[in-house]
Amino acid sequence: MTELAPHPAADAAPRPDMTWIPGGRFRMGSDRHYPEEAPARTVAVDGFWIDARPVTNLEFARFVEATGWTTFAELPAEPADYPGAQTEMLVPSSMVFTPTRGPVPLNDMWAWWRYVPGANWRHPTGPASSLDGKWKHPVVHVAWRDVEAYAQWAGGEIPTEAEWEYAARGGLEDAEYAWGEEFRPAGRTMANTWQGEFPYRSGKPPGTFRTSAVGAYPANGYGLYDMIGNVWEWTRDWWSTASKDSPVSSCCAPSNPVGGRLEDSFDPCQPETRIPRKVLKGGSHLCAPSYCRRYRPAARHAQPIDTSTSHVGFRLVVRPT
Repeated sequence: MTELAPHPAADAAPRPDMTWIPGGRFRMGSDRHYPEEAPARTVAVDGFWIDARPVTNLEFARFVEATGWTTFAELPAEPADYPGAQTEMLVPSSMVFTPTRGPVPLNDMWAWWRYVPGANWRHPTGPASSLDGKWKHPVVHVAWRDVEAYAQWAGGEIPTEAEWEYAARGGLEDAEYAWGEEFRPAGRTMANTWQGEFPYRSGKPPGTFRTSAVGAYPANGYGLYDMIGNVWEWTRDWWSTASKDSPVSSCCAPSNPVGGRLEDSFDPCQPETRIPRKVLKGGSHLCAPSYCRRYRPAARHAQPIDTSTSHVGFRLVVRPT
């Protein structure tokens, strides 16, 4: 990973608790894991500021108080957007992870995900839940329209996938994890990921298998917290699989790549529902070695822009003008 000279803008953070990331070239993606991460290729990004931590419930509450914003999960769905959907699925709701009672096949996510009426950023697991004790946890149940609105209000933007991955690597060249080559170096837990048997038995203390307070785990080499685990994070890129024709050598590294096209991002497995998808990065507290080894900078996941869940959040960047 090659860093370039700092930009003069690095002298003053545009928002509290932002960290300057010098621009440079790096190896994006991986040839060693899931096919959508390949091919590993050299890209370049300009320098930028990035939030040192994901946006918290407290910060999002200030935004809602200032603007009166109503999140996507708090609104009823439009029947025309979801042909054939059952009426009970169109009420204000969001997806909540629900542990199973025992082992289940890991090829059916609906064994542990539920659309819960009344679940939203204020009520993370349903209408009876609250944010008591969670004000410093990352906000969740935010769809794409919500993170865009927050970014505009806060004076930032959502990072590109390349910016996000470059920052997550923390200055390490092509390392497996954000902190090096070992998942648990010297037995130390480096991120909030699943411990135990997924999706039914957590090895963490009772009540702690969901989100954690931001900054509870070690920072990476750039001083950024929770780039891996805790919650997945939105990026601005439309979902696409990396082209096999992408440049892979440093001599022809694309600069500031921005991913695919909206019209190519739809899920081919759901042709009747034309909802575009964005790229998520970083994995979450639900990533487990037996199911989702996406607790790595190169890992990526497709997320429909209309979908909010109990394990997806975001952070902002500011690019010098």
